[in-house]
Amino acid sequence: MNAVFCLLLLVWPQPLDPLHWLPLSAVVAAVPLFVVLCLMGLLRKGSLLASGCGLATALILAVFVWGMPVSLASWSLIYGFAFAAWSILWIVFNALWLYNLTIDVGLFDLLRSWLQNRASGDPCIQATLVAFCFGALLEGNAGFGAPVAITACLLVALGFQARRAVLVSLLANTVPVAFGAVGIPIVALAGVTGLDIMKLSIAVGRQLPLVSLLLPAYLVLVVDGVSGLKRTWPVTVVSGFSFAITQFAVSNIWGPYATDVTSSLVSIFATVLLLRFWSPRPAVTESPDDVAAPSQLPFRQVLAAWSPWILLSVVIVLWSYLRVPIRGQVLLAIPSLHNGVLITLYHKSYAAIFVFQPLTSGTAVLVATLVTALVFRIPARTAALAAVKTVRQLRLPGIAVLFIVGLAYLYNYSGMAYTLGAALALVGPAFPFVSSFLGWVACFLSGSDTSSNVLFGNLQVAAAHQLQLNPILLAATNSSGAVMGKMISPQNIAVGVTTVGLIGQEGQVLQRSFWHSVLLAALIGLIACLQAYVVPGMLPH
Repeated sequence: MNAVFCLLLLVWPQPLDPLHWLPLSAVVAAVPLFVVLCLMGLLRKGSLLASGCGLATALILAVFVWGMPVSLASWSLIYGFAFAAWSILWIVFNALWLYNLTIDVGLFDLLRSWLQNRASGDPCIQATLVAFCFGALLEGNAGFGAPVAITACLLVALGFQARRAVLVSLLANTVPVAFGAVGIPIVALAGVTGLDIMKLSIAVGRQLPLVSLLLPAYLVLVVDGVSGLKRTWPVTVVSGFSFAITQFAVSNIWGPYATDVTSSLVSIFATVLLLRFWSPRPAVTESPDDVAAPSQLPFRQVLAAWSPWILLSVVIVLWSYLRVPIRGQVLLAIPSLHNGVLITLYHKSYAAIFVFQPLTSGTAVLVATLVTALVFRIPARTAALAAVKTVRQLRLPGIAVLFIVGLAYLYNYSGMAYTLGAALALVGPAFPFVSSFLGWVACFLSGSDTSSNVLFGNLQVAAAHQLQLNPILLAATNSSGAVMGKMISPQNIAVGVTTVGLIGQEGQVLQRSFWHSVLLAALIGLIACLQAYVVPGMLPH
């Protein structure tokens, strides 16, 4: 009895309603989110200042309103910083190092020339091929902002204005995200909810393809309006349909692991095949006499241009298939924090174990980078200078990533996330629509669909049981809705602007992408409502 009493003294219970009125507690819990959104979206401040102020606000509220012990708050921040450094920045660093290497040895310019040739110099087709098709391939391999940084730079090299390039890349970096990094978000969702991973893959694979089908057309509307869509609609149909049908088939038959890589490759092949036999009329803004036709590249140069990204795909898929990341992994319990917090909403202790994997996906990207350097006989000095350049690019954005992920972990362990989630669960039959925005909020905070699923996956399942809805549906909607929040995540924007000279202007990028994000999250919410009440047999139970 004394042992149990002593144990209880060591466990801090999260107060679900610290202000004794749940709606008011939820409003206060949302203050750190509003701080970040207002600083970046309204005042157009950089992500470093916004995330730092948001983190400071969350820390004050956690300690003085939610009553979280300072030691637990400190350890939750350390835990978040560790996760950000190893699970996010390590991947981003190596992916951008590979990108910088391809620039330094001329491979990136070859890829640009090939894309310019295939896209007939049309910005709408360039956006579709680069941001949607190629970006999905990068997301399937790496993720965490690297696809936005690389595709945005490629679009700028093709003639896009920097802010528009980032906006288009952010919009495209949505539908592939749920199956990104070889399906890790779905794997994490299955792990935290206890639901069958194949059923979750099937459910997400019956939501996102409906948006994938439309997204290329949406990108074209953003780039060049209705006239651009009239001019290039065959490309939007072929790229969207080929991606969507492959995303549906692979996620429903094989599972989440190779969905992105397969879908993107099929979409690239189908789009390029179409462009061999069809080309759009010149854009109104172009003068055919003034635009020089890009020269055809010999096959050897085309192969060289694509080799680094093909190598990356092969290494990542093999890395995942052979389960390399779990080899040599070390489980580190976070002092005081591990099982030192009671999740009042679920009546269970909160684990805090940092899974350190020396051979994580970031290391796989490093291997692909080194193999590329060896294959193309890149001098060690050139490779080292590219690495130094990458460190400089990520210096300030990296700190912003640490701050925003630290904020997410503090938000989670303090109980503020559960206060907000519990309040939203009170909406009753409208919850399938709100479910999308729960994932959206979590991804805005963490910049990761995986973290969003870990944060609110269980809450979605608990709400489903309470409202007598399909738990597979709401868990899947959390993941699908989260991907629409990634385009406004400070972490994702901070990494995405590193290659196009917009560091410090992240607030302007968020302002331009915000309502696109809300609209697409609402679309996922409407799809969830239809699947809940109109066609419930569409998803597994």
